[in-house]
Amino acid sequence: MTLKVVVVGGGSSYTPEIIEGLINRHEQFPVSNIVLVDIEAGKGKLEIIGNLSARMIEKSGKPISISWTLDRKKALKNADFVSTQIRVGGLEARSKDERIPLSHGLIGQETNGAGGIFKAFRTIPVLMDLAKDVHDICPNAWIINFTNPAGIVTEALLKHSPHKKIIGVCNIPYNMRHSTAEILNVDPSDVKIEFVGMNHFIFGRRVYVKGVDRTDEALDKLLNANLDYSPANIVNLGWSQTFIESTKLLPNPYHQYYFQTKEVLTNDIEAYEKHGTRAEVVTELEKSLFDIYRNPELNIKPKELEERGGAFYSDVACSLMDSIYNNKEDIQTVNTLNNGAISDLPDDAVIEANCVITNHGPEPVALGKLPSSIKGITLEMKAFEELVIEAAISGDYNDAYMAMVMNPLIKDEKLSKMMLDELLEAHKAYLPQFDI
Repeated sequence: MTLKVVVVGGGSSYTPEIIEGLINRHEQFPVSNIVLVDIEAGKGKLEIIGNLSARMIEKSGKPISISWTLDRKKALKNADFVSTQIRVGGLEARSKDERIPLSHGLIGQETNGAGGIFKAFRTIPVLMDLAKDVHDICPNAWIINFTNPAGIVTEALLKHSPHKKIIGVCNIPYNMRHSTAEILNVDPSDVKIEFVGMNHFIFGRRVYVKGVDRTDEALDKLLNANLDYSPANIVNLGWSQTFIESTKLLPNPYHQYYFQTKEVLTNDIEAYEKHGTRAEVVTELEKSLFDIYRNPELNIKPKELEERGGAFYSDVACSLMDSIYNNKEDIQTVNTLNNGAISDLPDDAVIEANCVITNHGPEPVALGKLPSSIKGITLEMKAFEELVIEAAISGDYNDAYMAMVMNPLIKDEKLSKMMLDELLEAHKAYLPQFDI
């Protein structure tokens, strides 16, 4: 029996983590064929990653064949799982997403605010085409999406593409579990967090260690622990005692953008003036990573990869594929249709939630009503996400404007138009749906 995994965006610096994850799980997830796919612009990186992956597999001794190609449709034939990790426009586009909002005195970030909106605008049409190809060529395959903004992209595909076997993943719940384990000085495998919310806007409602509720202790130690609770791409500012005691919820690092906006903006501007945008910092990091990857003696995932903000995305994706294939019925935190799990949100809204993972896909664990402290802003965020999806699909200027002006990090009708016009012009090569 063959088991085929296709990695779209195979030239990504994250790919060695996927390869490592598949090698480590080979006994229970016996992948026999891995195909890395990229576009012409990524051909050079794809070749480097392909050769490193081949060396990693050879070192492992696992019976896995690996190849790489620019022919996506050929690669998809007989695929069982298709992972997506693309960046339309590359890091240059990300830099514009960061620079242009900052020039207007607003947060410039790749998945939040105006930058996140335009990343979605560029990404959704491309992944819609991919979903159609998967539906036509390998209709039984699962798409595992960790292209950001993961929640918005996953909802767009589930609502508007013909393919419905789509799950979004993110490394933030993983980071939160591991950080909480460090705070409590326990093994991460013993920690279970009851998550509630959406991608990059998720809260921890309860914290359990081996079934024992230790929420209060975790919240207390979060305030006092000398711990960097954020991934590499977000500066950790910490949280006030009043915020934690009032919400009684475990925040995630992205909440700093919404609840510490002025301080984050000040830090971002200072960092921009000293080092350039995060995209420019990552560009240099990528160069050094690929210099390491080129080493013909390298046959493992290098430690330096963990300096990338999205480290561990790939391991999360591999765990998900393993659980689907083996019908493990374990609990993992993924992006999927709400289907009544959160009673305040529509069934067809995509949430990030603990789910039972079966061979039929994720089944979200019922959560009931949103906590009253975050109900209003969560509903606002979901309504905003729906506007982004509508605009990405329609290509209508007014739809795009509504998405901008209703974003909680913008909410300024004149600035919204100025940024919309600048970003449309800056990214016009990657926005075929808009009449620019």
